[in-house]
Amino acid sequence: MFLLVQRFGELMRKLWNPRNFKAHVSPHEMLQAVVLCSKKNFQITKQGDGVDFLSWFLNALHSALGGTKKKKKTIVTDVFQGSMRIFTKKLPHPDLPAEEKAQLLQNAEYQETMVESTFMYLTLDLPTAPLYKDEKEQLIIPQVPLFSILAKYNGKEYKTYKENFLKRFQLTRLPPYLIFCIKRFTKNNFFVEKNPTIVNFPITVHLGSPPWCLNSGFAKLGVCFWGAFGISPGAQTCPLQSEVLRFLGCL
Repeated sequence: MFLLVQRFGELMRKLWNPRNFKAHVSPHEMLQAVVLCSKKNFQITKQGDGVDFLSWFLNALHSALGGTKKKKKTIVTDVFQGSMRIFTKKLPHPDLPAEEKAQLLQNAEYQETMVESTFMYLTLDLPTAPLYKDEKEQLIIPQVPLFSILAKYNGKEYKTYKENFLKRFQLTRLPPYLIFCIKRFTKNNFFVEKNPTIVNFPITVHLGSPPWCLNSGFAKLGVCFWGAFGISPGAQTCPLQSEVLRFLGCL
């Protein structure tokens, strides 16, 4: 697994080397290491899920650098890992009589439970896309602000659709770099459907105070927009950026 760290470090040193600029850098060796270390779960010739790859890649780097799930940390967890509390409460079936529901709610099975969990990224759910067309017979593409889909993590109740459970997510610590994964693709019985909803990002995001987070040293986070010419003006850098570049051998 250390081959993945070695090839990734080499690729980053080629990309960010200030003394040996290259107009073209081939990631072929890095991709071969991904195929080998993932046991062909991610292949060069086959498109995979980006979120699955991100989760595997960060955890693989953390493990290869000697990190563990609980105690030993690495630069990967220092930069990307945060923590949250997940509150879960089971609901009785809605078709049951009111008296039976009241009795079930007294059982320990239906009491709210809490677990501490860590995360490398936050998954954001988009609202359902409208089915009706506008007056020009075109599908309406809705727009939502980032804070509207971030409401999932404000500590209030959030109902899951697969089972009769109510969940609450409460962020307890934010990482220096906070990754958002917006769920656009859903699978049905026939094909994969894409949600075209546009998410409007602000320049800065304030998540370091309640109800968003109970404890954070990064109250004001800069939003980085990556385009054809790198990072956009106005985006703020992380205090650990120099440490990351030093780890990659760029400083």
